[in-house]
Amino acid sequence: MGPLQEFSILIIQALQTLSPTLDALMEFFTFMGRIEFYILLIALIYWVVNSQLGFRVFLILLSTDFVAVAFKNLLHQPRPYWVADVKQLGSETSYGIPSSHASDSLAVWGYLAYRVQKSWFRVTAVVLIVMIALSRLYLGVHFLHDILGGWLIGGVMLYLFIRYEQKLSNWMKAHSESFQIGFGLVVSLLIIATGLIIGALIASTPDPDSWSQFSSEARSVSHYFTLAGALFGGVAGYVLMKRNARFETGGTWVQQVGRYFFGIIFVVIILYGLDALFGIIASDETSLGYILRYIRYGATTFWVIFGAPWAFLKLRLAKPSP
Repeated sequence: MGPLQEFSILIIQALQTLSPTLDALMEFFTFMGRIEFYILLIALIYWVVNSQLGFRVFLILLSTDFVAVAFKNLLHQPRPYWVADVKQLGSETSYGIPSSHASDSLAVWGYLAYRVQKSWFRVTAVVLIVMIALSRLYLGVHFLHDILGGWLIGGVMLYLFIRYEQKLSNWMKAHSESFQIGFGLVVSLLIIATGLIIGALIASTPDPDSWSQFSSEARSVSHYFTLAGALFGGVAGYVLMKRNARFETGGTWVQQVGRYFFGIIFVVIILYGLDALFGIIASDETSLGYILRYIRYGATTFWVIFGAPWAFLKLRLAKPSP
């Protein structure tokens, strides 16, 4: 065990002296870095605040998470509770470095702070980024260098996204709708291909016996199918929304609350209903299971980006936008 890991263990052990007092609080901040929370957040921004902003937050989240997951598998390093004398206050099956909680939170909240440009919001964003990272140390699921690696990736992705988002947007607008949807499909397939290639590259370097029992699911390519499906569903949905379901995010508070809860109910139905249904058809770690995962997350984001706005207009929960 290297000096960085030993130093991190000391920090984790010091933080865990506050357990169980802070367990619930730290689990809450960790939840704020999970996909379930980001679905709730992006839906809120997209349906209630600003649809363009919501879609761009969706894109920076997916791209940052993809890079972080790719590096996780390439480096395939352990988590603290796999190898050290720390409490297992959380449980994860993926590899440690970099922390996708750290990378995703910095990219998402950093981008929102850049767009909102309010002092109070920027302070809130910084607090959330730090607390989400701190919760990962407290729970014993990340070393300090995992967090720093995640922040590095998140920072780079944030910079690239801010610098090139408008150029990419203009380039996409210059092409037909069918091209835009096709482009989304191709990129989603490239995400899957990347996952398969990385899996092949690390196949010859098995994990040490001392912690391999914890990482039995770490080399699964399922998360790449999740990201790929979500991307294609989101891109296709956004193209169709701009053509057939442009909507205003304003309205009365009754309309805004109605939009959010109506939309989220169907998110839950699609995401977890298809999970139960597809689980009957095929197990997750099979070729068919991967394809069904792609469809499941594609359907979920397609609903959020296109299906829900179309329904809002039909139900008069939103006004059409010029």
